Amino acid sequence: MMEKTRVAAIAALVLGIALAASACSGGGDSSGSSSNGQVVLTFWTNATPGPGLTYFQNAVKTYHSLHPDVTIKIQTVQNEDFDGKLQTALNSNSAPDIFMQRGGGKMQAMVNANQVAALNLTATDNANVSAAALASDSIDGKVYAMPTDTQPEGIYYSKDLFTRAGITSTPTTIPELEADVAKLKAINVAPIAVGAKDAWPAAHWYYNFALRECSQTTMNDTATSLKFTDPCWTKAGDDLASFLKVNPFQTGFLTTSAQQGAGSSAGLVANHKAAMELMGNWDPGVISTLTPNQQPLPDLGWFPFPAVPGGQGDPSAMMGGSGGYSLSKNAPKEAFGFLEFLVTKDQQEAYATAFVTIPVNKAARSVVTQPYNISALQAFGKAAYTFQFLDTLFGQNVGNAMNTAVVSLLAGKGTAADIVSNTSEAAAKG
Repeated sequence: MMEKTRVAAIAALVLGIALAASACSGGGDSSGSSSNGQVVLTFWTNATPGPGLTYFQNAVKTYHSLHPDVTIKIQTVQNEDFDGKLQTALNSNSAPDIFMQRGGGKMQAMVNANQVAALNLTATDNANVSAAALASDSIDGKVYAMPTDTQPEGIYYSKDLFTRAGITSTPTTIPELEADVAKLKAINVAPIAVGAKDAWPAAHWYYNFALRECSQTTMNDTATSLKFTDPCWTKAGDDLASFLKVNPFQTGFLTTSAQQGAGSSAGLVANHKAAMELMGNWDPGVISTLTPNQQPLPDLGWFPFPAVPGGQGDPSAMMGGSGGYSLSKNAPKEAFGFLEFLVTKDQQEAYATAFVTIPVNKAARSVVTQPYNISALQAFGKAAYTFQFLDTLFGQNVGNAMNTAVVSLLAGKGTAADIVSNTSEAAAKG
């Protein structure tokens, strides 16, 4: 969600914990308060304790030193709780001034409800942020979020475990991936980790099969109409059910969380208990917090989701998007200044280093030296087209229905047809 996005979609602390540059926040008060010329802004993120959260703490301190009349209080919200708690705050007019934005249908709903402010970017802002990234955060020609990184999705893997299993090259098709699953099982390693307890990580397998089975036209039309009538949507579910027959996932994947602790799907990769995980490019940062020494995994690699023989989608197409931050409709003008600050070259270099990610500001990309990020960035640049994570693209209610139906299929309690029917029913309800 990244999804999650997926955003900077990284697990964090519970909602009640509030961190500020120098003191704790007083809660989720909506519009920035001011007195004696001082402005206090509230800022919600899902950044986990560690380098990512430290980056934001340093960023608000630096911004305050440059703008002494502006204080920003950080409140960190656990990733899987973020959307629901933000929606509650938006609906009760108690939204934070600055908050993480997933984009897609979720952002569209905020725009329709007049809960989020349009951003008037300057020429400098546009130079700092690529047009492609801004497109993901725009509706009807207006920008509603400032992107902070680029989030191509793919499969992260352990090079060491691949070598042990005798795998000499990364798979380019699903049959090749299935063959590698068998080789990893032969050395008693869980081939693929997935955190199905959180639903969305498991659903990303369906998203990517849909991206391979459905044409770009069908994907675009469905994003607008929310009608899942093309047979490719059912075929994607059938592909996932077929893939499940090779038992690719770890034992207990249905009750495994995605990002919390060594036993999570990210933790299994971090500790060489599993060889692969399908995830957005926030994953290396999460993995690095879960290794035994809490350092980046030295043998981590990346490859794009494999091609599906006979699929109508372009095999180079990618799931992804851009992580960003929005302003509530009542946010003071000073809040936009902080968003502009986050996409400056120096801040983008620090952000990318902390989150082990790909900065949206191209001038900051000299810090992208990790092989997995270089591979992901190259594939992203060659992609025929990209799509946002489907639960984000289709909006919260429709996306949640799809995610739940996918997990039911994986649990043996549902079918590919159920994914389509349950998602269509949610779309019909509006």
